[in-house]
Amino acid sequence: MNAYPWVVRRTAFGKNYGLGSTERRHPSWILLWFVGWLLVSGQGGIATGADLDARTRVTKGTLEYGVLLGYWQGNNLFGNEPSANRSALYVLPQVGYVVTDEVGSGGLAGNLEVLFEPMAAHYFQPFSASAFGGSLVLKYNFLSFGRWMPFWDGGAGMLWTDLAPRIPEQSTQFNFILQTGPGVSYFVSEHTAVTFGVRFHHISNSGIGERNIGLNAWLFNVGVSFFTP
Repeated sequence: MNAYPWVVRRTAFGKNYGLGSTERRHPSWILLWFVGWLLVSGQGGIATGADLDARTRVTKGTLEYGVLLGYWQGNNLFGNEPSANRSALYVLPQVGYVVTDEVGSGGLAGNLEVLFEPMAAHYFQPFSASAFGGSLVLKYNFLSFGRWMPFWDGGAGMLWTDLAPRIPEQSTQFNFILQTGPGVSYFVSEHTAVTFGVRFHHISNSGIGERNIGLNAWLFNVGVSFFTP
């Protein structure tokens, strides 16, 4: 007997995808391919360490634009089962603007950047579903490490997803996003950097629906960014 009567099983290409399904897809190879492409594509324009420093490249008024590709894996960090059985691929375009001069000193020296980040996602566990939305993200860039630029970002936003009301965690298709985590960018040329990061990602309807256990996940991401001027 189905423990969650609101869950509707879907059929695609003759296969059932539902909470009871044992069918799994593993598209993480896409992320590996993307990482390889980023590294290889950057080799042609790579600059020497002496020629490049994030401190002189990322300054107040710098514009950043790029895209992240993310693997989203649910977790039960706060005991909100069955969130661990949730997986998705995310596409996250980014447009950012550095809004402060350098502040702090030593290893903590850096500046603050504001980014707008649209998102689109395809969930493949526990069944096929989609999500669309966007977030406003604040990012602190650490500038004391040459062509390596560690950062910490965090943001909030909104999304629509047809995961709900087919899952027990959420009863509304309109939800809110909270996310935060570390990352690092590596400049392969004066204007181009590859980025690797991980975020704790939370989806909730903030109590506007009858069910609001929330979806918690790790969002592992890789991407490429371009900086101008």
